Amino acid sequence: MPDINRRKFLRSSGATAALASSYLLRPTARAATPDVNSRIRVGLIGCGGMGWGDLETFLQMADVDCPVVCDVDEGQFGKVVKLVETHRGRAPQTVGDFRRVLDRDDVDACIVATPDHWHALPAILACQAGKDVYLEKPLATSIGEGRAIVAAAGRYNRVVQMGTHWRSGTHFSDAVDYVRSGHLGKIRLVHAWACLSWFKGVGTPSDAAPPAGVDYNFWLGPAPLRPFNPARFHFNFRWFWDYAGGLMTDWGVHLINLVQWAMQVSSPLSVAATGGKYVLQDSSETPDTQCVLFEYPGFTLVWEHQAEGNHGVRRREHGIAFDGVNGTLVLDANGWEVIPVEGRGLEPLEAAGTTGQARINHVRNFLDCLRSRQRPATDVETGHYATTTSHLGNIAFLTGRKIRWDASAERAVGDAEANALLMKTYRKPWELPSIA
Repeated sequence: MPDINRRKFLRSSGATAALASSYLLRPTARAATPDVNSRIRVGLIGCGGMGWGDLETFLQMADVDCPVVCDVDEGQFGKVVKLVETHRGRAPQTVGDFRRVLDRDDVDACIVATPDHWHALPAILACQAGKDVYLEKPLATSIGEGRAIVAAAGRYNRVVQMGTHWRSGTHFSDAVDYVRSGHLGKIRLVHAWACLSWFKGVGTPSDAAPPAGVDYNFWLGPAPLRPFNPARFHFNFRWFWDYAGGLMTDWGVHLINLVQWAMQVSSPLSVAATGGKYVLQDSSETPDTQCVLFEYPGFTLVWEHQAEGNHGVRRREHGIAFDGVNGTLVLDANGWEVIPVEGRGLEPLEAAGTTGQARINHVRNFLDCLRSRQRPATDVETGHYATTTSHLGNIAFLTGRKIRWDASAERAVGDAEANALLMKTYRKPWELPSIA
């Protein structure tokens, strides 16, 4: 970026930060809990691909309205406004500051589908404002933020559902039931993987001015102040440590969530990792190749991910293999199968996938829980444990050593460097609220 543009960027960023500081206030608007006959009014925070997809699913439900959508990029509004108009016959209001969504008394719940570094603040402030929250995965960019979201949901009695919809898919739950049935015998090894040949890297573009209509300083929010670079923006935020955790958290949360559900565990005992950028020659930061060894009581989980150019373990792009002494159950979004060990008396079995219905079920479950006040399928604490485990894979990678994990204290045992990575440092004026 030329010096004059850099100076202009820094001056404008400082002005926006000062403005943000002047209204960093706790929202106070509280909508009544929806009763069985009322419509549920949802505000969308984050209008990108996941936000559009989530809202499209919500609007398939006859009892949902959407009075307001929010994004820091005005260019994202057109598609979601059209979506609401198509389904409800009227346009929602558009706002650039998520707190203007939380201020409203005509919003019962929020969909938070922002980049990962913007998950914690909207979720916590929404809970404080009396709004329930459908929060995209991973729960947060750090373990400490995740615990703060759990605390806020409990303190303010809010329903918080993490958007890992696979827990609401019939074929996933059937596979989990089979794993728990004992038919596979003792399960001593679980293998989970994501080998994504479609990810080709982000290139090496130069810094530039932010696109027109983008409040870039607000997009950065609590993340470090850096000049705009298109490689770090929108979908690609996933591959930079400032905003996310790469494939380990982007896909790890999906699959590790299922592993912990099936194996009836919540936290590993220890974690070790290796990997690096072995293939991609671009400006992304997170590993394109990573293997992680998670120790649990009685079994080991091996995680593997690869970006670009692989057909996947067992010729499946992603999946989980539960290896028992009698046979192996292999599960992915397309279905599951049982592969018997010869002579163990197990029959082969196959089941088709139900992933499309899973998303609808997941949203319906969330909406029903708004009325009943019951815990949803992937409640905030379940989401926190899956996200925490994924973050531990990255912490072990970044420190280069085995992490022994004290789950009750949520601390690495005797490892100050690892514990320093449990919480993100927020850029002023943004602060993570203290939950009393």
